[in-house]
Parts: sequence; C-alpha cells; structure tokens
Amino acid sequence: MKSRFILSSLALVWAGLLQAADPVAVGVARIDITPELPIQLAGYQSRTTEATRVGAPLSARALAIGSDAEGPVVLITADVIAVSEQLSEAVAAAIHARHGIPRERVAVCATHQHTGPAIAGTLPFMFSRDLPPDATARIDRYAELLQRRLIEVALAALADRKPARLAWAQGRAEFAVNRRQITDGRHTGYKATPGGPVDHALPVLRAVDERGGVRAVLVNYACHCTTLKGGDNFVHPDWAGETATRLESVHAGAVALVAIGCGADSDPQPRGLPEVATHGATIATEVARLLAGEMRPVGRVTSARFRRIELPLARTVPREELEARLKGRPNVAYAAAQFLKTLDAGRPLPTAVGYPVQAWAFGDEFAMVFLGGEVVAEYALRLKRELGVARLWVNAYANHVPCYIPSRQVLREGGYEADGAMDYYGFPTRLADDTEDRIVRTVHELLPAGFVARPAR
Repeated sequence: MKSRFILSSLALVWAGLLQAADPVAVGVARIDITPELPIQLAGYQSRTTEATRVGAPLSARALAIGSDAEGPVVLITADVIAVSEQLSEAVAAAIHARHGIPRERVAVCATHQHTGPAIAGTLPFMFSRDLPPDATARIDRYAELLQRRLIEVALAALADRKPARLAWAQGRAEFAVNRRQITDGRHTGYKATPGGPVDHALPVLRAVDERGGVRAVLVNYACHCTTLKGGDNFVHPDWAGETATRLESVHAGAVALVAIGCGADSDPQPRGLPEVATHGATIATEVARLLAGEMRPVGRVTSARFRRIELPLARTVPREELEARLKGRPNVAYAAAQFLKTLDAGRPLPTAVGYPVQAWAFGDEFAMVFLGGEVVAEYALRLKRELGVARLWVNAYANHVPCYIPSRQVLREGGYEADGAMDYYGFPTRLADDTEDRIVRTVHELLPAGFVARPAR
C-alpha cells in the first residue's frame, strides 16, 4: 500500500511538471548519409586504403523547436568527423531562403566519429600525403551529397512540427577517460589517465506529444567517438550512432539525436569493436532512467545569438623554421611543404583561426551553448562553474571544426591537443595563450543578461 501511495504521488508530481511549461511546436527528421563505396575514411592516418564495407549506416538527424510566429530553431546532428564553416553556412543559408530563419537559430553538429568518410573542407592535411585524384573526387562528391542531405533533413523537421512539451534532466556516464599523460607538468603521451579533466555529465532533452509519447530525445556526452580504432577500416557511426539506434528502437517513431560535448581530450574506455555496443547501451540505459524520473520543463528558445570570432595564433613562423621541418616526421614535413607552397605562391600563412560561438537560452533557467572545434573538457567545466552546472548544456564540434581548442592548462602542458594536431588542421603553430579567455568571454556576452546575472548553481 505504501509503495502504491509513493507511485501515485510521483505520478501527480510528474503530471504537474508536464503542465508547468506551455506546449511548443517540435519537429523531427532523420536521413541516411551513408557514403557510396569505396571512400577514404578520416580519423586515423594509418589507413592507406579506402573503405569497401559498411559496418552500420550513418545518419543525420534534425530537431526543430518553435513555431514560425515564435521564431524556430533547428539543431542538426550528423554522423561525420567534422563540419566545415562552408558546409554549415550553406545549410543555414538554404534554411533561411526557405523559411527566413536567421543564422543564429541554426546549429550543425558533428558526432566526430572516426569511421566515416573524409569531409572536403575539413582536416586538410589529415593524411600527410596527396590522395589519388579519383579518391579526392569521391570525397568531394560525398561533401556535396552531405550538404544536400543536411538541408533536406532540416526542412523535413520544420515541416514535421506539432505541439509537444519539452523537459530536460542531467545524468552521468563514466566511460570517458582523460587520455593525456602528464609528467612533471608536461604532456608525455597518450594514456588513459583517470583523475584527469573530464566531463561525465549526460544531459538529455526530451519532447513528448500531447498523448505523452516520446517524439525526440537529444543527448550530449563529452567523449571522442573513437571506440573503433585505426585498423577498423569500415563505415560505422561508433558509440554515438549505437546510442541513437538503441533509443529509437525503444521509442517507436521517435528521433534520437546525439551531440558531443567538450571531450576532445577524452577517449572511451575500453575500446574496440565489441565495446561500441557496450557504450551505446550504457548511455541508452542512463537515458531510460532519466526519462522515467522527474525532468525539468522548458519552453521555447527565447534568445539565440551567434558570433564568429578570431583566435590569434601564438606567433609568426619564419620560413627558415618551415624549411627545417621538412626533415621532421611525415606529418610535420608534409604540412611544412604545404605552408612553403603557400608562401611561394605569394599568399600569407594564417595568423588566426576563425571560430564560431553560438548560444540559445530557454528563458533564464536553461541555456545551450555551441562551440566549434575539438574542445577540451576544461571549457565545459569552467563554463558550468561560472554559469551553473544545473542549467548549462555545452555542445562542441558545432558549426565548424577548424582545429583542437586547448585550454590554458593544456597549452601549458603541450602535446598533441596543443601543438601536434595543428599540422593536420593546416595551421603552422599553436593558438595564443588567451584562447580560453576569449571563448569563455564570448559565451558570457552571447547569453542574455538575465541568465548570466543569476547565481550559478
């Protein structure tokens, strides 16, 4: 009898929560983005041949929130390693042309899985070699297909809008482990490093229809999609795709979107093909627990802002240094050769990284931030300390992935995320020491004054 009373009480609480927020127009859509084969996969330089097998299909998913009168927002997630500024701007422009939705209300996020096709316009020196012309042509054709499909899925989500109620909750998953081995304050290699900076939060946004059926689930977790390794030369969406598939199998007709948080210095542990299902099940199980409990109602997006800032590089690299790099490791030598070609053509080397920052506020109680690039964990941890761990959601790999985005601490320690990865991304040196402060300051400026003024909790 007592347990029945508790369940009844919980049901009343839940009913009250559902009625606390007004209905919002919500639309969802999913589309296949699996490439034609063969195609060169991105993510691991060790792959010397194109993939000829699909282990599991790739998808793009879209979530539209808000009526035309209110001003909708559209969030797109795609099972790709990265999106370029050119791609996301083209998608946003197409949505604006059809619906008049401004740029700040469209977000394009990559799951950063490492078993998908190379994307033209991203990671320009990924392979430290020139690919054959036919392989490059296939990559270019896929980028064109991807752009069309992302536009299609966004427009389909907008056409699908129906009344729904939104709510969110925050859980936890622990398979993300910091991968930076630090000895005497310096980066000394890749190694699972329990206790290093990591964000284990698992925020979940859910939309239910007027009958209580789940229409959409948006999940965020801060971890590389690198369960599969360099020897796995087949198409697969990794743990993010596995998570979405599991959630959609449980909630018939629903669309499950997975975005990646600030996990650029975190890898899943353990790794390998069997663990893809394990990690997907871990998140799906935690999501199920959250959906069955109390969730905080939210309404429509009341503020949306977008800004492209410049992140200066730390220094100017002289020609003599680039020439010396020609004798270095293959990735260093290849990048140096490309930089020298740029100079020989009379063009300057980049001195800054163009970087997008975006923020959506759902009133003053909940906000979602979108950061470009491969962002390390300390960004989310700092933003949540300053703005409230219980009301802030941070997505990375959003709108453009120009390079790794190291924190001040990571820059101090050095290593791949601070220095080595810049060769693959086409920049001659690291970012400036004030990079973290520039980005965090921009997030504060983009969020409404009412949200920022509220004390963090």
